[in-house]
Amino acid sequence: MSTQDDIVATLTELVIETLPDATMREMYGGTVIELVKDTPKSRIGGFYAYADHVSLELAEGKFLDDPGGLLEGSGKARRHVKLYGVEDVTGRNCAGFLVAAAARKAQP
Repeated sequence: MSTQDDIVATLTELVIETLPDATMREMYGGTVIELVKDTPKSRIGGFYAYADHVSLELAEGKFLDDPGGLLEGSGKARRHVKLYGVEDVTGRNCAGFLVAAAARKAQP
């Protein structure tokens, strides 16, 4: 069984591998991901540990392709994926969502 720390470590590695130019910093009790360091407008999301899961939050997740229906939430734009184990980082398409979120944010 994975702990939240294991999931957070796996997500951190995934961001470094998938978006090598992005930056991560602690904020709001978790880690935010920005395409340009210390530039909130470039923020694509972040991840946050809760008691029984880690949530990968995507700032504009509503606009991303999600054929598997993995993204949860009903806000104006933000969506999230709940991760209960390290295997969910791969199994719930986190890399694909991060790449798509970065591509969307990079559009003029």
